[in-house]
Amino acid sequence: MAVEDTELTGEPTRDRTPTPEPPERSQRLAADLQDACRGDVRFDEYTRVLYATDGSIYGAQPAGVVFPRDTDDVRAAVEVAADHGAPILPRGAGSSLAGQTVGPGCVVLDLSRHMDEILEVDPDEHRAVVQPGVVQDDLDETLEPYGLKFAPDPASSNRATIGGGIGNNSTGAHSVRYGITDAYVDRCRAVLSDGSIIETRDVVLDSEEWDRIVSKDDREAEIYRTVRAIVEDNAEVIEERYPDLERCVSGYNLQKVIRTNADGDRVVNLSKLLVGAEGTLGVVVEAELSLVTRPEKTALVVACYDDLLEALSAVPAALDLEASAVELMDDEVFRLAADSQEYAEYAEPIPDDTTAALMLEFDSELFDDLAEAVDDARAHLVDGGSAFGSLSAFTPAEQERLWKLRKAAIPLLMSMEGDPKPYPFVEDASVPPEELAEYVARFEDVLQEHDTTAAYFAHAGAGTLHIRPVLNLKEEDSIEKMRSIAEDVTDLALEHDGAFSGEHGDGLARTEFNPKLYGPDLWEAFREVKSVFDPDWLMNPGKVVYHEEDPTDIREHLRYGADYAALEPQTMLDFDEEGGFSHLVELCNGCGTCRQTGSDVMCPTYRATDEEITTTRGRANLLRAAISGELEADELYDERFQSEVLDLCIGCKGCQSDCPTGVDLAKLKAEVKHQYHEREGTSLRDRLFANVDRLAAVGSRLAPIANGATAVPGARTVLERTVGIASDRTLPTFRRESLVEWFANRGSRVDPDRAVDRVVLYPDTYTNYSNPTPGKAAVQVLESAGVHVAIPDLGPTGRAAYSQGLLEEARDRGRELLADLEPYLEAGWSLVFVEPSDASMVVDEYGSLLPASTPLEQLMANAYDVCEYLDERRLDEEISFAVTERDHLTYHGHCHQKARGTDHHAVGVLRRAGYTVDPLDSTCCGMAGSFGYEAEHHDLSKAIGAILSAQLDESDGTSVVAPGVSCRTQIGDFESRPRPDHPIEAIARALDSEATRGA
Repeated sequence: MAVEDTELTGEPTRDRTPTPEPPERSQRLAADLQDACRGDVRFDEYTRVLYATDGSIYGAQPAGVVFPRDTDDVRAAVEVAADHGAPILPRGAGSSLAGQTVGPGCVVLDLSRHMDEILEVDPDEHRAVVQPGVVQDDLDETLEPYGLKFAPDPASSNRATIGGGIGNNSTGAHSVRYGITDAYVDRCRAVLSDGSIIETRDVVLDSEEWDRIVSKDDREAEIYRTVRAIVEDNAEVIEERYPDLERCVSGYNLQKVIRTNADGDRVVNLSKLLVGAEGTLGVVVEAELSLVTRPEKTALVVACYDDLLEALSAVPAALDLEASAVELMDDEVFRLAADSQEYAEYAEPIPDDTTAALMLEFDSELFDDLAEAVDDARAHLVDGGSAFGSLSAFTPAEQERLWKLRKAAIPLLMSMEGDPKPYPFVEDASVPPEELAEYVARFEDVLQEHDTTAAYFAHAGAGTLHIRPVLNLKEEDSIEKMRSIAEDVTDLALEHDGAFSGEHGDGLARTEFNPKLYGPDLWEAFREVKSVFDPDWLMNPGKVVYHEEDPTDIREHLRYGADYAALEPQTMLDFDEEGGFSHLVELCNGCGTCRQTGSDVMCPTYRATDEEITTTRGRANLLRAAISGELEADELYDERFQSEVLDLCIGCKGCQSDCPTGVDLAKLKAEVKHQYHEREGTSLRDRLFANVDRLAAVGSRLAPIANGATAVPGARTVLERTVGIASDRTLPTFRRESLVEWFANRGSRVDPDRAVDRVVLYPDTYTNYSNPTPGKAAVQVLESAGVHVAIPDLGPTGRAAYSQGLLEEARDRGRELLADLEPYLEAGWSLVFVEPSDASMVVDEYGSLLPASTPLEQLMANAYDVCEYLDERRLDEEISFAVTERDHLTYHGHCHQKARGTDHHAVGVLRRAGYTVDPLDSTCCGMAGSFGYEAEHHDLSKAIGAILSAQLDESDGTSVVAPGVSCRTQIGDFESRPRPDHPIEAIARALDSEATRGA
């Protein structure tokens, strides 16, 4: 439900997830933790909100968060928490889908911040020793030169930590080939609930080592004795009740903790018990992993079906082909991908009438001839099966596109419009693959009985099919329906000798059903295991096993619930396309994609700070808390909220494209900043930056005198102290002759009646007054392609005002520009930009800022970056380029272009002009318009820029080109690096002399 209001705040709607202990107890706990730990200890309200959720449907505020620096810190935190009777919850990226990292009143240990070192790699023995905070993709990148990898490959591997994978017993698409995490964790170092440390490894039963361990009078000895007794006393029921599946990650791994080794000895390894324990037995602070070799080549084949059950019936045949992965996607995934900005291109190859598809991977370690393996798969699944067609992929780039489509399934499904969502609570029950079709048919009966639908995808080859029923968890009836469906599905899984979780673990979603799945004897065995490791039941309580006095309930601690309400404010911007302001905020499902540190734009501030509050998820969580009453009514207008939550969003728009559910934080920020200015007023600096076009016009008229003003000794210091403009920043200089004046004197060199097209080249503020060179180069290149160019004297797009949250001014500027351009648009002209941020303002922001009209539609449809314009029409192919040896260029695309998916156009044109181009997979440069000039943000801007600088250093290019003025300024401020050119300048330099004569 939503509450209509004119502001973004209101009275708290409920006491959501309060810390269970009185404030004074919490303060004493925080103080004692601060005294005992070297790492940060944070018990403030913002931190509690940030760590109240993960990637699941759950939300509960912890008592506070500790960021341990090392094992000693973990021990100290655990000991202090035990003294206070406070529960402990270890956490990595917080991407878990069953609520493993949500716990009311817990002391959260964020192990991802500091404990993220790869301690050792032994390529000969195929071993690695890591700390729990290591991100899996970072580990695999380190291992790649050795031809090795860590076998489990969850879809979240670009932000998920190894410690989280150990806690969850993670796996991924290749489990049919490699199995799951417990097979690859050989040794653990863990802190127990009393602060003692246990080293788990292979111990031969009744050996001298065994006798030495159990002869002691300590926690470790008691654990070894008790676990052995539990396993041996329950041998028959373990054999009977644990399902015979490749994937079963519910309960404790009693079936794996004791085994017979190659020498015939019975061996106990408590590491197998810690894996999948979800932090309920101890905090893993170090792990030794076994590794596998990395296949040199792989190939994919996608078999397309017009019926879901037929696709599932084909899974056994697919497994007979020795595929390394057998994945399923349904038409709902394809539909959502086709409608999304980021994934539409990946869904294009899928035939329109595909209801379900099986994706099979083959690798060169199993097949000498991958083409033959693909042909064999086609023969079995298409020619001799029920698939109506197929497609294949042999190159890494082609395969990556299909894998991106498959891995996008979860976040894409959560981007569905409206409150009903396909929620994860029964999504990864596992059954024998040969029973999948019958299981799904029965599952569909359950859905029909509960009057809902679901989406289907995931690891069909392992019998783990992610099925997400569509429910509205803001309604009491749907919450009860959720539990009823869970009851029916657990029964169904048992009937098929399956497991309730084959991948995402128990957490708050499935723990309550473990007694039914495993029976009373094993349930009691689980309780004994928990008690011997954690006598006071303080380690992540309520997960895997629960205390009889506090049973876990799937319906409790929901992020949304029947008593959830959010304000739906009257806004300046139009949020109808997103379903409203509050719905756009709530689109964040907590998956944590914004914590990735590899490719894509999002989220540069997190990469530079490692702070959760600087992720898109963190900002969205705090916005949601503010509009739902979890924070105080006026928190949005508090200076801390403005400075720590909103102002550190640099508006790179990466979340617009990279966030799988499309949480557009730049748009949300602009609206909230507008509301803030309406209430609190606007600072002088905000006004100056919003009206930079007027300042630049004055500076141009007074040049060169204006350029010397800031060189006066002390002037820069005065600017920083009075206005807040960083004294270390290079300020723009001004040209006496503007671009508009230059062109008025020069005139167009292409007859409009003979031109291939007519364009208005937009004179953005910087190009017009400070550096006309890219604008002149654009004229030269466009005219060389036979384009008639005009450069009228136009006002600003409103980008500067928009970035400051001054939306009324931005709207006024937009209306004026639209009015000035309307005659050109009616005559069929295009609008071409040199500056990407102005292009994105027109193409993206105007749709929400200005009233709908035919001229606006024409403007948005006919506005382009200059290289985008050339590339889409292939006009550069009509240009005569000089035949000469070209530079090797490093290309850094503008973040707004990347968000719009247009950054590749410049690369194409540059290459056709004869350049060798190395396009960086880079994020925002960190300058971000005015952000890098602001004194309080200067250091963060430089830290973000340092990431780009390192990429530039690694590039083979001899010179750099970048289309954004902010990017060129930031790079030019790096030590020993010249300011780059705009790509259009490089293209102009490549023109044949005849083409540029007179320009």
